[in-house]
Amino acid sequence: MKIIRPAAMHAAGFALLLATTAPAAFASAAMAQDASTYPPALPAPQPAIPAVRDAPYPGVIKLDVDATNLNQRIFSVTETIPVQPGPMTLFFPEWLPGNHGPVGPVAQLAGVEITANGQRVEWVRDTLHPLAYHLTVPAGASEIVVRMQHLSPTTGNQGRITMTPEMLNVQWEKMLLYPAGHWSRNITLQPTVKLPTGWQFGTALEPLEKNGDVQSFKPVNLEVLIDSPIFAGAHYRLIDLDPGGRSPVRANFVADDPASLAATDEQIQILRNLVVQMDRLYGARHFDHYDFLIAMTDKLGGIGLEHHRSSENSVDPAFFTGWATHLGDRDLLSHEMNHSWDGKWRRPADQYVPNFNSPLQNSLLWVYEGQTQYYGQVVAARSGLLTKQQAMDSLAITAATFDNRVGREWRAMQDTTNDPIISQRQPKGWLSWQRDEDYYSEGQLIWLDVDTTIREKTNGRKSLDDFAKAFYGIEDGSYDPKPYTFEDVVAALNGVVANDWATFLRTRLDGHGPGAPLDGLARGGWRLTYADTPTDYQKTLYAELKRNDYTYSLGFQTTAANVIRALQWESPAFKAGLAVGMEIVAVNGEAANADRINAAITAAKDPAKTVDLIVKDGDRYRTVSFDYHDGLRYPRLERIPGTPDRLGDILTPRTR
Repeated sequence: MKIIRPAAMHAAGFALLLATTAPAAFASAAMAQDASTYPPALPAPQPAIPAVRDAPYPGVIKLDVDATNLNQRIFSVTETIPVQPGPMTLFFPEWLPGNHGPVGPVAQLAGVEITANGQRVEWVRDTLHPLAYHLTVPAGASEIVVRMQHLSPTTGNQGRITMTPEMLNVQWEKMLLYPAGHWSRNITLQPTVKLPTGWQFGTALEPLEKNGDVQSFKPVNLEVLIDSPIFAGAHYRLIDLDPGGRSPVRANFVADDPASLAATDEQIQILRNLVVQMDRLYGARHFDHYDFLIAMTDKLGGIGLEHHRSSENSVDPAFFTGWATHLGDRDLLSHEMNHSWDGKWRRPADQYVPNFNSPLQNSLLWVYEGQTQYYGQVVAARSGLLTKQQAMDSLAITAATFDNRVGREWRAMQDTTNDPIISQRQPKGWLSWQRDEDYYSEGQLIWLDVDTTIREKTNGRKSLDDFAKAFYGIEDGSYDPKPYTFEDVVAALNGVVANDWATFLRTRLDGHGPGAPLDGLARGGWRLTYADTPTDYQKTLYAELKRNDYTYSLGFQTTAANVIRALQWESPAFKAGLAVGMEIVAVNGEAANADRINAAITAAKDPAKTVDLIVKDGDRYRTVSFDYHDGLRYPRLERIPGTPDRLGDILTPRTR
């Protein structure tokens, strides 16, 4: 359907009048004015996208990024690509590692202009694969030049902000096109970046020369380039996390304010402990150097993204200066570093694809992410990023969340590995029923189950750490990816202790409950229980997140402004007709706040009392009454008397 706007309607009517009243030749001339005088850029139908060949792409692509337009948040890109005359297809990366879905932000790419020998080359987008650009390289051209811009969002509702007046994040996959028909590892690029004057940077790329504000790097293949982002900023600090070690491990901090960079000696030692504990867990390194890229910011968009030789991490500006009161980011660094072994060096076989426009399959994300979630928390405790008690209190929250995840009734945990593709990490209104990327934290519970089973079967002689060494800690110094399958995981577990691991895992991955897989918790010597006060960890964490939790009483969480941010399916709040986004205006006749809601729920332990809320839904107000009498309920772990404290041992630092 063509939509004709008013001005065009007048023109169309005039042409019709000519066609019915004027000679045919006159009408033909008038109609010709509506036709384009330019030939189509490509004949129809569109060319097929080239099949992928495992052969070197001839020549080196030069990729130059100007990242100095801080006011407008614009990255300007010039790309010089060696070519041969004839049909060609360029890809914008679509399937981004670590994002687990087709989320390449092509809408942030603008101004794409291609030239050869100084003359414009027209391109046409593929209508079935809209991240593919078709063109015809003219005769006599040996290279094409692509000029374009990556437009970093200027507000959060446009996407993740990657440039601020104080710092920026160069993610190469958002600012390049690459030739279709080739494995990523066979395409070589020479990157350069121009940074604002005086800024310093961190990256896993190896620097070459610096010419003024322009920094060049050693040529790398496309896979390594996209795996090697840059954090740069006006306020920068570099900390050596492995002094005298066999391969450098560095923390590159950028901050909104230089005061955030003031780490204590104890905090630096904790970060160094993280490297030590990772080494003791795996025993091998699959990187020749590793760079934590850490933004201490509330301006740059949040991120936690793994790479083979680096990771992108955003933490609260008070990560160091508010250590006692800021817990939300505490296991981020251990999680992302763990991925260097699990997810990057060893990666699921169905994620080992030729290039960034070949679809990924996520069937083993419960290993890739679930086991990393497990070891991220374990190593955080072993290194001191979390105390043992904080790690157990965090585990209590996880156990309660998934023990009450009623969506398990209809949707198996295995199916949640498809969620990054299905929902692409968009917010959900009924999370407890719809489910989300539950392979992370329910996966954590499954791996605790595996760990404690190994310990039980071997009387404590072996543990999941033995699996980690056998599966990830081999081939020391090897950097080439080593894919794995479900059968490989099962075989490695049987190499630690014989068991029907295939059935063990599939039962937990494909089952429907009721309740979460908490056998590992009980086998670890602890059980989930509830109390009328939160643990110190939950109290501190939720104060930081500005979150009030009534999930296990009335069935919802609120923000500091008393807006419902999460609501439990089939809870008292659900049955009362409440939903995410509604605002609690009053409780028992008084203006609502967290203290008054707490007091009302506590008072209603008296069966004669109810909890009465006035709720605002858009322009509508209504009163809801809860006949609920079980008081406040917050999760915590309780020791099971007379059982081995295997969980305590799991969280204890390794000495060798």
